[in-house]
Amino acid sequence: MNILSGLLYTGLSTILDVLPIAVIIFGFQFLYLKRPIPNMKKVLLGFAYVLIGLAFFLEGLELALFPLGKTMAAQLTDPDFLGIANPADIHWSDYYWVYAFAFAIGFATTVAEPALLAVAIKANEVSGGAIGIWGLRTAVALGVALGLVLGTWRIVTGYPLHWFIIGGYVVVVIQTIFAPRMIIALAYDSGGVTTSTVTVPLVAALGLGLAHNIPGRSALIDGFGLIAFASLFPMITVMAHAQIAHWRAGRKPSPSLEN
Repeated sequence: MNILSGLLYTGLSTILDVLPIAVIIFGFQFLYLKRPIPNMKKVLLGFAYVLIGLAFFLEGLELALFPLGKTMAAQLTDPDFLGIANPADIHWSDYYWVYAFAFAIGFATTVAEPALLAVAIKANEVSGGAIGIWGLRTAVALGVALGLVLGTWRIVTGYPLHWFIIGGYVVVVIQTIFAPRMIIALAYDSGGVTTSTVTVPLVAALGLGLAHNIPGRSALIDGFGLIAFASLFPMITVMAHAQIAHWRAGRKPSPSLEN
């Protein structure tokens, strides 16, 4: 009964959240454009599917993903698991399983991210196949994984967040100067699509769980900010991937020289 009541409450909240979007869309369509919506029945059915899917998804986050992320963080930082009796003797290098888990979960969730798949497919279409779907997804996933490793290390060590974010964007600006122009806008968008439905809940839960279980850390100050790493580093890895591909293509001998 608790699950059903929670699902009902989430469903009502979802309707209230989606209602302004529906009012804006239908209001502009009927009041300003003054045209009927094609396939009205399909549109209404699609809205119903969206509401049902969002309700189940949000309830699933509360029941599974958020608790799972916090539990994994608690278990991986447990002194008994680390084999250290006194928590005060723990060094940042002792949390290597945390870094491994952050890399694995960052890579896996990003590859499974529906928004990234949609962007990769469209990029492949408009580029005429020059941008590979799996190449882009792998580059973005690697960026998220590396970003989460660095972000979890920052939480463990307690270094200020702004040092890393400012330094990362300095790297992005420098890369933008030298990266191929066709990849720059896509690289910037790749940072945004990673912070979506699959990645954000687990990353947020991981950051909060680490800050809660590591001595001397604040959940508010240190727990948040991990998603910023997941948004920043894909821009770096996607542009780096394009720069490496461009450099390798330039090193290939031309057909006239081969003959």
